[in-house]
Amino acid sequence: MPNIPDDIFTEPENSPDTLANLGPLARLAGTWASDQGVDVNPKADGPERRVFREHIVMEPIDSQANGPQLLYGLRYHIHINTPEEAITFHDQVGYWLWEPATGLIMQTIAIPRGQVVLAGGYAKPGDKQICVEARRGDPKFGICSTIFLDEAFRTDYYRIDITFHDDDSWSYVTRTDLAVRGKTPAFDHRDTNTLRRIAAPKPNPLALLVKEGEGA
Repeated sequence: MPNIPDDIFTEPENSPDTLANLGPLARLAGTWASDQGVDVNPKADGPERRVFREHIVMEPIDSQANGPQLLYGLRYHIHINTPEEAITFHDQVGYWLWEPATGLIMQTIAIPRGQVVLAGGYAKPGDKQICVEARRGDPKFGICSTIFLDEAFRTDYYRIDITFHDDDSWSYVTRTDLAVRGKTPAFDHRDTNTLRRIAAPKPNPLALLVKEGEGA
């Protein structure tokens, strides 16, 4: 919201149907899977490349208002393991958010190793590519880590580029600049994958209540 209005309390009119108002995020809604992900991460002896299995659930939430700012979004959960191990390789939760009035998109990230991220960018409905990024120390779109991570594997930059394909799949490339203690330059940590839909999204809770009321 580049121009904050004088009235910061009054909430705007909103639609109960989140799926119809997700703009460029609409094609992320649903449940997705792939066993062809590739992770390149730092190890003491040099970079390690691993193939992983990924399962993502993206559920529409009811619209959210910060006074006059109106957001529609998806709550997501990512679970990753590898063909060699049943143990969780990566677990992540958060939200994808869209502000129709400005074109702002945001991704929140929380991982159970003591790290959170708020990344941002801009996009339009129908865009085939979207991108958000965050930088350590940025007061708007930043990265916050526990003491150990900040001193041993400091994340200075995060970016995800998503490309939507005509066959209802989508691909991503994530990049994180990791300042590994004792190593220079920062490690270019990348993950890539192409996800295919295995289940359609369910409506958000308010949309379901409205539908039930109409059928009564």
